[in-house]
Amino acid sequence: MLKEVVNTKERCPRCGRGKLVTDTESGEMFCSKCGFVMSEKLQESGPEWRSFTQDEHGDRARAGAPTSLTMHDMGLATIIDPVNKDASGKPLTASMKSTIERLRTWDSRSQVHEPVDRNFRQAFSELNRLKDKLAISDAVIEKAAYIYRKALDKGLVRGRSISALMAAALYAACRDTATPRNLKDIEIAANIKRKDIARCYRLLVKELDLKMPVTDSIQCVARIASVIGIAEKTKRYAIKVLQDAQKNEVSAGKDPMGLAAAALYLSCVKNGEDKTQRDIAEAANVTEVTIRNRYKGLKDSLTI
Repeated sequence: MLKEVVNTKERCPRCGRGKLVTDTESGEMFCSKCGFVMSEKLQESGPEWRSFTQDEHGDRARAGAPTSLTMHDMGLATIIDPVNKDASGKPLTASMKSTIERLRTWDSRSQVHEPVDRNFRQAFSELNRLKDKLAISDAVIEKAAYIYRKALDKGLVRGRSISALMAAALYAACRDTATPRNLKDIEIAANIKRKDIARCYRLLVKELDLKMPVTDSIQCVARIASVIGIAEKTKRYAIKVLQDAQKNEVSAGKDPMGLAAAALYLSCVKNGEDKTQRDIAEAANVTEVTIRNRYKGLKDSLTI
C-alpha cells in the first residue's frame, strides 16, 4: 500500500510546476507532475515497528528494564531467557536444551560469586517479601534498598541479622516518606522481635546520620478509617480535630496512631457513628486505655 506525504512548500526543480511527494514505503521523493525522482533513499523518522492498539504502542519500548537499587546488580547484568526456544520461536532440541540449562546455571552462579552480592540477594529477596505483605510502593522500597546499601558500605551488617537490618531500613524508609507503617506492622510481617528491629533502626539513624521526620498523626487517620469503614464526613472532622491539636501543641510527644484513633473516636461520637472504642483500638493496633486517655486530652483542648 502506497503511503504518500505531499510537500506543499517545495516545487519540482525540473518542471517547476509539480509538488514533491514522499512515498514512505519505498523512501522516494518525486514530482507529482513529471515524475522526476529527487531522492531514492530517505530515512524513516518514525518507529520501525507497527502498532494496531494503544496497548501495543505502549509495549514497543526500545530500552530494557530500568535500573533498580533493589537488585543485587542494580539490573545491569543480563540473563539467559528461561524460555527454551530459539530466535525464530521453534523449541530447542534435547541436547541444546541441556546445554542452555548448564549455561544458565553457570551464568547465575557467576553473578553472585562475591559475598557482597550474596548478601544483597538475600536482603532484597526479604525486602520483596515485605513489600508484598505490607503493600508498600516502589519508591519506598527503593529508599529502603538505598539505606541498606549505605549500611553495608559502612560495615554495619557484619555480625547482625540481615533480616532485622533490612526490616529496620524499611521502617526508616517508611518514616522518611511519611508512609503510615509502624514498628508493630513490620514486626508482624518480618516475623522478627520488635526489640531487634528497634535496635537496628537506632543503629542506622546514629551511624548513617539519618534525619527522620516526626510521624504525622493525620497520615494514620485514612488507614484506620479504611479498615473499619468510617464515613468520609467523620474522617474529615477527625483530621480537623488533629490539626487543631497540633496548633495547640497537645499532640507533642504522643503516639501518632493513638492520637489518630482517639480523634476518630471523638469524630464518631460527634457525628453519631456507631463505632466502639474496641473496634477502633483493634484497627489501630493500640489499647482502649490509650484511646480513652487521648480522647480526654483532645476533648479538653478542642476549640472547633
